[in-house]
Amino acid sequence: MENVLRPLVVVGGAVLLTLLIGWLTDRLLRKADERHHETPLWGLLRRARIPYQLVLCVALLRGSYDQADLIPRHEVAVGRILSLVLIGSVAWLVIRIAAAVVETSYSRYARVHRDAARVRRVRTQVSLIMRVVSAVVGVVAVAAMLLTFPAMRAAGASLLASAGIIGIVAGVAAQSTLGNMFAGFQIAFGDMVRIGDTVVVEGEWGTVEEITLTFLTVRTWDERRITMPVSYFTSKPFENWSRGTVQMTGIVYWHLDHSAPVEAMREKLRDILRACPAWDGRAHNLTVTDSTPSTIQVRALMTAKDADDVWTVRVEVRERMIRWLAEEHPYALPRVNTAEAFLPPPRPGDRPDATTAGPNGLRGEAAARSHSRSNGAAARPANRDRTYDSPPHAGPGRN
Repeated sequence: MENVLRPLVVVGGAVLLTLLIGWLTDRLLRKADERHHETPLWGLLRRARIPYQLVLCVALLRGSYDQADLIPRHEVAVGRILSLVLIGSVAWLVIRIAAAVVETSYSRYARVHRDAARVRRVRTQVSLIMRVVSAVVGVVAVAAMLLTFPAMRAAGASLLASAGIIGIVAGVAAQSTLGNMFAGFQIAFGDMVRIGDTVVVEGEWGTVEEITLTFLTVRTWDERRITMPVSYFTSKPFENWSRGTVQMTGIVYWHLDHSAPVEAMREKLRDILRACPAWDGRAHNLTVTDSTPSTIQVRALMTAKDADDVWTVRVEVRERMIRWLAEEHPYALPRVNTAEAFLPPPRPGDRPDATTAGPNGLRGEAAARSHSRSNGAAARPANRDRTYDSPPHAGPGRN
């Protein structure tokens, strides 16, 4: 009976004591969170109650296991399992506490500073720092777990002695991975690209959604995700529309007929922008930037507070201006002329040459030939009439 009651008392006591301490700690954190609304630290620490209770329970079991003599036959195995679970739960708790502290620091910084670009930069750095901390804690936890085995402790000296050779081999084998890791640090602390920036990479327009130590994810306008190594942004040029300030200037082009009402288009552009909520009201302009033998190129400029709004303004202006031109000024839309060109008539005293146009739009000798043919055709009927009016002359010897 004692062999059955002792394990139940030890395990049940450890679980009950863990639940009691966890409940008291959660109550204290809740009261601190209600009392200090200016900081989210206490509320974030409450998220660590599961690893906290796991550490308490495993620590109580590990401490009382040797004195309780629960399972003598498997004492070593059970003790080692409890040690491994304790190391893992402590690493989990450390990561949660570090995340709470870092997130609290970021929230305070974001609340004090109003510059969106600086806030996004700190957010990128914070996320990468948390990934580094998690990686370091995980490596230390795994190393501690391995050292609980006697064979690994015995091999520790040889492992340390060959650490230099292993490091060289690992560095050569994982050259691309290490390059991406260093590129991730360069992006985070060099302020090249941040989470939330609007970028154009490989002809794709999108927003930076996630930055890790090895890869970066861009969310495109059609909800696709483009994942690429972070070394791409340190080795190749790319467009960052959010660099500096997030305010942007949009451009819209139209190809119109030469008779397009440019002044009326300027007034219409002003009316369209005033009715568009995405326009920030800073500036707008409409000018003729180019001309061809058949069309003119009209350019409209408008401003917006960020890349998303400038896209909305451009689409709205382009659509409403084309609709207005089609309804009010259809002659302004580009068209192809198929009518015959009329040349100016010749001036008095000009002789038909290479630079003088004839009555049919011909020049030079062609005009002269056309003029002579028309004169001959008009004279022949008159001669024919005169021949029929007079009798034919008699030949010699006919009387």
